[in-house]
Amino acid sequence: MTDNWVKIAEDQEVSKLVDQLHIKSVDANNAQNAASSNQPASKSTEDSQADNADPAETSLLIKILGKGLVNTKLSLDIQQKNPNSPLHSVKTFEALHLKPELLKGIYAMGFNTPSKIQETALPTLLADPPQNMIAQSQSGTGKTAAFVLAMLSRVDTKLNHPQVLCLSPTYELAIQTGEAAARMGQFSPDIKLRFAVRGEEVDRSSKITEHILIGTPGKMLDWGLKFRLFDMKKITVFVLDEADVMIATQGHHDQCIRIHKMLKPTCQMLFFSATYNKEVMDFARLIVTDPTIIRLMREEESLDNIKQYYVKCKNEDGKYNAIQNIYGCISIGQAIIFCHTRKTASWLSGKMAKEGHSVAVLSGDLTVEQRLAVLDRFRSGLEKVLITTNVLSRGIDIEQVTIVVNFDLPIDARGNADCETYLHRIGRTGRFGKSGIAINLVDSEKSMEVCRAIEKHFKKDIEFLNTDNADDIGKIGN
Repeated sequence: MTDNWVKIAEDQEVSKLVDQLHIKSVDANNAQNAASSNQPASKSTEDSQADNADPAETSLLIKILGKGLVNTKLSLDIQQKNPNSPLHSVKTFEALHLKPELLKGIYAMGFNTPSKIQETALPTLLADPPQNMIAQSQSGTGKTAAFVLAMLSRVDTKLNHPQVLCLSPTYELAIQTGEAAARMGQFSPDIKLRFAVRGEEVDRSSKITEHILIGTPGKMLDWGLKFRLFDMKKITVFVLDEADVMIATQGHHDQCIRIHKMLKPTCQMLFFSATYNKEVMDFARLIVTDPTIIRLMREEESLDNIKQYYVKCKNEDGKYNAIQNIYGCISIGQAIIFCHTRKTASWLSGKMAKEGHSVAVLSGDLTVEQRLAVLDRFRSGLEKVLITTNVLSRGIDIEQVTIVVNFDLPIDARGNADCETYLHRIGRTGRFGKSGIAINLVDSEKSMEVCRAIEKHFKKDIEFLNTDNADDIGKIGN
């Protein structure tokens, strides 16, 4: 694996640990391809189409950008208990009676006390006899560390064959999990890990001897079923991570089911997802029998702290002039401007840069590494304006954003108001209890209809703003 991924995803000291995970290096071109699944096939065509977020890439960005655990006060909802497992929680890692080497690894990762989901999940994950679990929580809550600890704890180092399978939907997400496992297991040299991902090949004449395999469904199927490089019946723990992303990735759903069918009934099944809709739950029930189900209630995005406005414009140039007038009248910390297509984002950034604004652009034609670089610069204040598409609409918080501009209002494939995306977009401001401003630029009867539909849906007024009137603009900055 390339050093780039190690540097980006984890601290530098992890590089030595990851080098031991038997993953062959990928050349620069392949690394670029691995980092982005949506390189434009036809540049001019894709630039003019709606630019939407890839769920796997969004999840990866959130994982990498997370500087630590979210200190959440949100409540846990334990929906279903296995009657054979009296569910309890712990307040310290010592209460779990872990192997000293693993406890040392946890502390080395910066965990001092269990997070909300770890408090409840870990006793069940580590119970004897093993218990099955379905857990839902957003990124940054410690769920990866929880199931990685379970994986490492279940290994019998006296046996030289795979005992734990961990599936992720993409190469990059598998690398993230592997690096977490390498960090936590850094004081347990007897536990051997291996990546089962693109670029990693094995000698088909010999059996795999590593204890933990972390990878993608296709590669795991090849090794386990096609080439019979390990015995599926000897697997004692099966982890399916990012299940909602797995479902959204073509082919992965069926591959996971095929792997699951090869496992013995006593194998511990652990199923993790950031979202919890009917499709995810139907998938979970195919994989997991008699589970304990734990949900960490998601923090609701709210419009309560956000003042919403709309500006009537004649065309795209009129929209640009509106933005210029707003910047000329009020002091803005940092702003995010959402466009429908890459083409519009590129055009707007060029015009604003010419006017002296420090502008960054983030769209779907960038690799994950490039997006990280853009976001890091924006977060550190090197650029004051981030022009983007729906690639950034979900899940990534930047605390200093005070204003969000919808250069193009969000619409679905049928051209109707996309209220959920609108909520996620303007939810980038007004975070952490602060007030924010959302400005919607309207340039046609159709976009006015979309604006009114959004207003009706959320039952929150979107006020008219005259950007030709400096006094009117001044009011929104107060």
